[in-house]
Amino acid sequence: MRIMRKAVLVIAVLAAVPLAGCRGSGGATLDVAVVGASDELFKGSVKLATAGQLVRAATAEGLVAFDEQGRVVPALADRWIVTDDGQSYIFRLRDGNWANGDPITAESAKKALDIALDALDDTPLALDLSGIDEIRVMAGRVVELRLKRPMPYLLQLLAQPELGLYNDKRGAGPMALRRVREAARLTPIDPSRLGMPAIEDWDKRTRQIELHAQSGAEAVNAFNDGAVDLVLGGRIQDFLLTRSVGILRGTIKLDPVIGLFGLQVMNDRGFLADPANREALAMAIDREALMAPFGVGGWSPSSRIVTGSLEGDLGTIGERWGGQTMDDRRRVSATRVRAWLSGGGKAGAGAKQTGMKSADSVALQVWLPEGQGSQVLFDHLARDFRAVGVSLSRASNAKAADLALVDDVARYPRAAWFLNRLSCRAGRGLCSQDADARVAEADKADSLGERAALLAEAEAELTAANVFIPFGTPIRWSLVRGSVNGFAANAWGWHPLMPLAWLPR
Repeated sequence: MRIMRKAVLVIAVLAAVPLAGCRGSGGATLDVAVVGASDELFKGSVKLATAGQLVRAATAEGLVAFDEQGRVVPALADRWIVTDDGQSYIFRLRDGNWANGDPITAESAKKALDIALDALDDTPLALDLSGIDEIRVMAGRVVELRLKRPMPYLLQLLAQPELGLYNDKRGAGPMALRRVREAARLTPIDPSRLGMPAIEDWDKRTRQIELHAQSGAEAVNAFNDGAVDLVLGGRIQDFLLTRSVGILRGTIKLDPVIGLFGLQVMNDRGFLADPANREALAMAIDREALMAPFGVGGWSPSSRIVTGSLEGDLGTIGERWGGQTMDDRRRVSATRVRAWLSGGGKAGAGAKQTGMKSADSVALQVWLPEGQGSQVLFDHLARDFRAVGVSLSRASNAKAADLALVDDVARYPRAAWFLNRLSCRAGRGLCSQDADARVAEADKADSLGERAALLAEAEAELTAANVFIPFGTPIRWSLVRGSVNGFAANAWGWHPLMPLAWLPR
């Protein structure tokens, strides 16, 4: 018999998330903009942009969910326990129904979870979840997840929007979706409709959310005009637009996220065939100057793939090129460019194949998303590369590019997340099979110490391959009207809609 211990539950008390200013869901609506395309609101795929993630999380709960502060809270499971060895999570499901009236049972939850996991097979998230060995029905409303190895971050993964569960192709809320022209109208579902205890004055305590997916410029203009009270999903390419937001209109909120922010090398043609040449590009970039025009306080540049000081980090891998000045690095970089041009580069007609423009310059293309911030990034990158003999232009799409911007927020604070996102299975661009092999070994490691050592080896392999050029941490921002509660900046950059729907008593 395994010894169990209770998991710490952070339970969201209804009255603890008040909102000001509106009537209940019978009439009032909070207008929210998310940066993205309108069709992203209604996509059924698991490969979702932020807009689609918000809708799925609002309409299809998983076993657990996130609150507005990024903490794991109960959802379909109202409590859980974890064995002392960390290899078994046992969830007791809440007493209630799916949206079609079927009771929520361990059998139906297991089936839904199996389907959700199968749908993730060709995504990096499947690598994060590879430690799940078996899902077992233990009792009528008790389901167990058995693991191949301890996964201290499992609850955070189960709370991801992609792990929202469906029964009969419908989620169990907590909100119902209706399309209104190009917007998604989300209405809190009365718990009594889902077989749970009724909450007095439900309609007076909640309101609808009208979610609009707009370009960055459209969203900021809508906020400034008072058409929306909250803008979510802001990234670096639109950050400079926030300068138009006056202090009386609202507040710019930055999430203290970690993740991948830099350039993926997309091919190994010509100049990019040699890892040392790819390193030359990374050495040429002045990361502090690159981000200086954005004026983001507290942003730290980094040449490391994995964010430092994460739990389990052995401290064996640090910043690159220690002790070298920017001028020193650029001299090394320029020397490698000249050596390639004199020894292997071809000019003229071979430009497209060799990555060259002329006898004295290497020509490369970079893909960046549209936006004023991207143009600022491009101008600085082009200047830095020009200083070492590389000519940079913009590509129309990532597949046509030699380099492409990666801008992803980590789903959990472990090295494996970073390595999985840059794996060969992720299919983003160049990768390292040696690094992937070390990650695969880490998955089978007998101890956390051995696993940490193997992941450090994997990071070292990936760093030596020079398939990714890090800048530092990603930028995630929101615009928040002073009257809006139920929102909090958090380490995952995740802002669920249901907390925004609560009104004060």
